Amino acid sequence: MTADESPTARALLTLELLQDAPGVTADRLAARLGVSERAARRYVGILREAGIPVESVRGPYGGYRIGRGLRAAPLRFTDAEALALVMAVLDGHHDADDPADPVGQALDKILRALPGPVAAQATAVRRTAAAAPDRAAARPDPATASALVHACADRRPVRIGYRSEAGNAWDAEVDPWAVVVRHGRWYLVCRLHRADAVRAYRVDRVGAVEVLPGTFTPPDDLDPVVLLDEHLATGWEYTADVVIEEPVAGVRRRLPRALGRLEALDDATTRLTGTTSNPYWYAEQLAVLPVPFRVLGGPELRATVGALARRLRAAVPEDDAVPDEAAAPAPAPDATPEHGAPPAGHDDAGPGTVVDDDPGTGAAVRAQDVR
Repeated sequence: MTADESPTARALLTLELLQDAPGVTADRLAARLGVSERAARRYVGILREAGIPVESVRGPYGGYRIGRGLRAAPLRFTDAEALALVMAVLDGHHDADDPADPVGQALDKILRALPGPVAAQATAVRRTAAAAPDRAAARPDPATASALVHACADRRPVRIGYRSEAGNAWDAEVDPWAVVVRHGRWYLVCRLHRADAVRAYRVDRVGAVEVLPGTFTPPDDLDPVVLLDEHLATGWEYTADVVIEEPVAGVRRRLPRALGRLEALDDATTRLTGTTSNPYWYAEQLAVLPVPFRVLGGPELRATVGALARRLRAAVPEDDAVPDEAAAPAPAPDATPEHGAPPAGHDDAGPGTVVDDDPGTGAAVRAQDVR
């Protein structure tokens, strides 16, 4: 605390200390402010005069804390916190500069509320940063996402209106377990009542959300992120059966979990089984492996891997001077490919490649419309 700080600045710092340490005593508050206890109590009085409900409790376990009131307590950010907030918003929402976008409007309010020196750097980053459009992102309506998140938190079943990419529409009653954000897309992981089965729905394709009576209890061992990844690897029309010459721990680091289930055949070999709606995308994921592998099935994936291999081989004609393979740099032991892009084989397939969860398609439907 510098000697030339104004009473207003000290009062705001007092507010920040009360928010960070509810129950702080007058002597500890004075020590943090660098003033006497009498002065610390005076700053608490300034906050109360400003309408901020500061409660005090007497006794050995007493102290000051912010109580519940009609006015929301103002926020205070350091330079680093404000910059980190703007960077996170720009990284996750590339329309944050659009004044008509709710995120852009909210960011405007935060920056306007910050002191000039704190807001300056964050504003400069926002003004000069050029975020590349995320073509794979599909952000849902904020009201829809909010309704589903609240239903998850309150453990309330809901009835949702859903429309698939193919244009089929239906209603579904579900227990919403969790909302998961994955590669710019929002998914609802839930239990579908009529099938008593796990489903993953794209939140941007959810229309109406109606909260139903009653409550539910999610599984005790629920891991929504793992469950979503496992779910995205099942129910597609083309099968995959691959043997990889690497221990399962190494394969798990190198490949997206959405490719399928990994099984250790022995200490040095792993079997990958899964399904996909896009064999070419699946083959591209396998091609980045720096270890030998064999595609045992299915036939579509085997044909696609063969076609990809021939295309890569044609990129270096036989009559060219090809260096000996020993000249190629060895892959790093823990080299892991980037998985920033969403798996097109599961999320971006064309219409009609995935069986919808429309009740009209029959009881045998198991695949999810999560594209």
